[in-house]
Amino acid sequence: MSASAPSTSAPASPSSVEFIGMIATRDASETRPAAGPPIDPDYTTRFARAHEDAGFDRVLIGYSSSRPDGTQVAAHVAARTERLGLLVAHRPGFVAPTLAARSFATLDQFTGGRVAVHTITGGNDTEQRRDGDYLTKDERYARTDEYLTVLRRAWSSAEPFSYEGAHYRFEDYGSEVLPVRESGIPLYFGGSSEAAYRVGGRHADTFALWGEPLAETAGQIAAVRAAAEAAGRAQPPSISVSFRPILGPTEELAWERAHRILETINSGAGRPFFDQARHHTAGEAPQNAGSQRLLAAAAKGDLHDRALWTPTATASGAGGNTTALVGTPETVAQALLDYVDIGVTTLLIRGYDPLDDAIDYGRHLIPLVRQELAHRAATRRPAAALAGGSL
Repeated sequence: MSASAPSTSAPASPSSVEFIGMIATRDASETRPAAGPPIDPDYTTRFARAHEDAGFDRVLIGYSSSRPDGTQVAAHVAARTERLGLLVAHRPGFVAPTLAARSFATLDQFTGGRVAVHTITGGNDTEQRRDGDYLTKDERYARTDEYLTVLRRAWSSAEPFSYEGAHYRFEDYGSEVLPVRESGIPLYFGGSSEAAYRVGGRHADTFALWGEPLAETAGQIAAVRAAAEAAGRAQPPSISVSFRPILGPTEELAWERAHRILETINSGAGRPFFDQARHHTAGEAPQNAGSQRLLAAAAKGDLHDRALWTPTATASGAGGNTTALVGTPETVAQALLDYVDIGVTTLLIRGYDPLDDAIDYGRHLIPLVRQELAHRAATRRPAAALAGGSL
């Protein structure tokens, strides 16, 4: 069976961006030891509602071999929020794609279409083996390619279909439950290797990158677009970039806070958290390209462009999105807009003080970005109208 065409959601217009936060089921970060049990329902609800109140469009629910199951966390959050989108991180290969298709479609129906899936192929052999996966990296990406092909077909097919590939084979699959939207459930895709560009460029609605300097990010965007074009797509994926904003009422106070955060990371206060996040032993070079790229950017210098600060990535082993944007809300908003200007349409932001930072972003940062984008759109419209000979 050939790959079906992805549902290509058009990139956001210059007047809008999507803001994504990230939630967990207990209070923990690189700067603080985990507090409470692994699943704290009240904290999870509070954390999610803080994002909804702050104006986030979605929240990412992460994945590792030891974390609570993301679909069940999403169901808990959906029942306690009104509009917040749910971006569930998912590793292909541990359940059949047909079962995953039904699981996500069921959740999508119960939530009224609030579900999206963030595909993580897996960048560390040790972490993969904890769940019984012994494939090589290249084999994992080949499996992901098949997996997403099946997901797309399962979400769009009203009739039973069969499939035979290198990793999956089944006959006459059909499901009574389909997603809310005919286009299926939005697929986000993370990765920074050539294999990731190739597979994500073929399947993703939104391709997710970690926060690198502007020039390096522009290069990655070009690579993703080239892969999409090579796959025959008329519309390339939208682009997401992730940061850890560190805000202060003045530049001086923001930088004082940034250095306090760095000192706390270096003290090892949150070591169990970031040891789990990076999936490799302290001092060991990471296997995944995304972490390697962050560490390479950090080796070139601490401060890049307007406000990108990289020592936090080095201190935590670049386990996940670990580069910061430091400054006043105005400075950080302009830094985010710099990325929008090179083609980014989704901004994933999370803090080192997770709950409090989410609240602060909603009060001080997100409104500034949206106001500026609305202003740009409003000032462009009259010129376009005049060019067309109308008022």
